[in-house]
Amino acid sequence: MKSVKYKWFLDLMKIVGIAYIINKLLLFIFEVNDSGFYYKIEVLYLFFLGFSVLIFLILLKIKEVNFDNVGMSFLLATTIKILPCYLLVRPILNSSSSEMGIEKINFFILFILFLTIETLLTIRILSKKEKN
Repeated sequence: MKSVKYKWFLDLMKIVGIAYIINKLLLFIFEVNDSGFYYKIEVLYLFFLGFSVLIFLILLKIKEVNFDNVGMSFLLATTIKILPCYLLVRPILNSSSSEMGIEKINFFILFILFLTIETLLTIRILSKKEKN
């Protein structure tokens, strides 16, 4: 029964793993040298994954207390997440290097990817109102 409760974590890890492999594969196919990036791709994935896990732990706790506040809590957590993301991307935005263009695109694609994953998993939480 406990494994069902944290199935979202396994789903999240599968999706992130597949996305990471695709990301590395695309960088390899297009011969992009990511050693000059300001942040390693692994660091970005860990950053976004950490925030996603934190958001879902909070949402699951709120679901237990008051199911009706899960949606608003998700919006608040996502809004708060934007500040650390902006602080993280700021050095990349201020750089004028041609390699940074690819890193900017990579960062924003990761941001959108994780936002989409979080939204879909939150929809899954909201669609399964627990029966008492």
